[in-house]
Amino acid sequence: MKKLILVTGTFFGATAVILGAFGAHMLSENLSPNSLASFETGMRYQMYHALLLILIGLLNGITPKTKKIVLFLLAIGVVLFSGSIYLLATNALTSFDFTSIALLTPLGGLLLISAWIVLGMAFLKSSF
Repeated sequence: MKKLILVTGTFFGATAVILGAFGAHMLSENLSPNSLASFETGMRYQMYHALLLILIGLLNGITPKTKKIVLFLLAIGVVLFSGSIYLLATNALTSFDFTSIALLTPLGGLLLISAWIVLGMAFLKSSF
């Protein structure tokens, strides 16, 4: 489980850097300032949660079951939250209307919040 959490965190971190560079260099001339800011928000939240996953992978005071739950919530949450923001922010560049997936963003955000709550509860129960 530890390896999966660390690999997932590093994958999210690496792709956040790639997407951030892509946004700064390739999208800055093609997106409105609001769309670019939204794209950057998705990237920032992805990076925050990548770092959280790496931290969770390295912590010893959390049960494997809790780590598994937090991994699931964070992974699905990042994909839904940041992924939908990326698609919505670049909507003007495609022929497909991504506004139909707009409800995935708050659902992803709810999963991210849930992961933080589960983690907080684990910290309260632990004997660090």
